[in-house]
Amino acid sequence: MRGVLTGPANQAAVRRRNLSLVLRTVAARGQISRAAVATEVKLTKATVSTLVEELLTAGLLVELGVTRPGTVGRPGLALGLNDHGLAGLGAEVGVDHLAACAVDLRGQTRARVEIDSRNRGRAPEQVMTDLAALVRATEAEVRAAGLTPAGLTVAVPGLVAPDHGTVERVPNLGWFCVSAADLLRRALLTPGTPAAEGAAPTEGTPPGSAAELPIRMENEANLGALAELWLGGHPSLGDFVHVSAEIGVGSALVIGGQLFRGARGFAGELGHVPVHPEGPPCSCGARGCLERYAGEEAVLRAAGIDPARAAIDHPGPAGRMRLLAKLAEDGDPRVQRALNGAGSALGIALSGAVNLLDPQSVVLGGALADLAPWLLPALDRELHLRVTDRQWRPECLAVSSLGRNGPLLGAAHSVIHAVLDDPPV
Repeated sequence: MRGVLTGPANQAAVRRRNLSLVLRTVAARGQISRAAVATEVKLTKATVSTLVEELLTAGLLVELGVTRPGTVGRPGLALGLNDHGLAGLGAEVGVDHLAACAVDLRGQTRARVEIDSRNRGRAPEQVMTDLAALVRATEAEVRAAGLTPAGLTVAVPGLVAPDHGTVERVPNLGWFCVSAADLLRRALLTPGTPAAEGAAPTEGTPPGSAAELPIRMENEANLGALAELWLGGHPSLGDFVHVSAEIGVGSALVIGGQLFRGARGFAGELGHVPVHPEGPPCSCGARGCLERYAGEEAVLRAAGIDPARAAIDHPGPAGRMRLLAKLAEDGDPRVQRALNGAGSALGIALSGAVNLLDPQSVVLGGALADLAPWLLPALDRELHLRVTDRQWRPECLAVSSLGRNGPLLGAAHSVIHAVLDDPPV
């Protein structure tokens, strides 16, 4: 039959699928015996034992000791993920910051560094040079802890080509058709690349070792949504729209527990949905886009705050949002009106997505999570007025507990999920 694998190829595919099944079962349970794994995955004990031995030899699993008393039959050795095995590296390029982190197989953050960096208008080569210093510092820290990096994913605030190496368009940085993965790899291969001001020292990092890893570029809104799916604390949420904002506004769609990318991989550009077609021009070339009403700079201007001055007085990726939250909390009427207008614009744009997709929930992430108390009333009002399904309720609108940490955590965890999906055995 055409398209069906047969013989050794099929056997190899089945083996890899079963390795992933066993590894993911241990990951989900945290601590479990071989016999219990066999019961859960519906494979024979002999097959599971063979697969477990391979995963132990590869350093992905460890034996934790005898299972708890009271279990049926002979006590067995409990299995767990090896927290001194592989690690996932994540990095983030923001308009005004750079960051890198590492997580182990159990999902624990083992290293993290972040610096303020005004990247708008800078050459991509300069930005990647500074990011390489952070990645090398993070790599050195996890290697010193006995971990081996398995890959690197970088969150960027723009459109990423299907090859996950080329950044197609980041208007807020001025990047167009940038081979970002190649630039970062070259920077990682260059010994002695100076760290940006404030970065952790990189002495002792093996030169070039991070450059040998798979490097993957990904849209930061997509990674924020995946982090919400994996780490957000609501495992029953399989269909949702995740929306976040800093300078721009991004969103991502999760359907059936999977990220929906669209035909060309560009799904989720909510920030460039027109909410007032005759409104001000946007960096994308259209007019009246959501970003012009709910993006950070738009809200600052509506509140009577000069964005350039605020960037100096309140640096860092969270500085201006904290300023807005503080002023709103203190009762500043102009700031509260600006946030109300941003919430209304978000509601208009999101109502179309809700009517089209019928998700379980809309989740506010990124910097929007910090401003949720002042955005939600107007946002919910617009959704109630515009969503055709009258079963929509305020509880369908959620606020992420991850906030602006989502994209960076999603980047690192995406490497770990790739290991769980296809264990390097």
